[in-house]
Amino acid sequence: MAEQAREKSGSRLTERGRATRERILRAAAEMMHVRGVAMTTLDDVRAASGTSKSQLYRHYPDKEALMRDVVALQAAEVLERHQRHLQRLNSIRGLERWRDAVVERNALHNGAYGCPLGSLASELADQDEEARKAIDRHFSVWQGLIEAGLVRMRDSGVLRPDADTQALATGLMAALQGGYLLSQTARDVHPMRVALDMAIAHVRTFAAVPEDRSGRSLEDGESAR
Repeated sequence: MAEQAREKSGSRLTERGRATRERILRAAAEMMHVRGVAMTTLDDVRAASGTSKSQLYRHYPDKEALMRDVVALQAAEVLERHQRHLQRLNSIRGLERWRDAVVERNALHNGAYGCPLGSLASELADQDEEARKAIDRHFSVWQGLIEAGLVRMRDSGVLRPDADTQALATGLMAALQGGYLLSQTARDVHPMRVALDMAIAHVRTFAAVPEDRSGRSLEDGESAR
């Protein structure tokens, strides 16, 4: 996904031009994630990327163009990471492994900076309608990855037939984004883990067969060992 986003934006560039554009885009994405969009200027990006004004403006004539490519890049990379964990999701234990991976990654900076895509949404949703719509599409794809796993769980009998996979996926996504925000302000990933644990516990209430603590199913009359 990330490779496709970069290729689409630089398909007519020379190899050197693509490298320059990539350097600018990477510098901008890092600064906008850490500082925020409003606090990142084109001069900041030019200095951080080691490019001249002519190089910068050749690729990005204004901040809006750069910001929209940053949205596309951040979304592609976030979705790529989550797809690795969710593309074969078929069990409650799989949801817990996804939770562990998300919390572990967020713990690298003690929850600072929040979700790369969610942080952009909080700044841009009321400022740039095109960016808002793009971010909404990316969130829909992200939630779709979660829902697809829940559908597999329902279709394979892990979840009951009455499990509303769309509603459960919305709850998991809301817990994830709320967890990012609370962890960002607390500088502690504990709120994210609690939020995701509670959302997964709700999914577990729809389990067709109860599970023991290791994630193994328990048949009627069988006790956990």
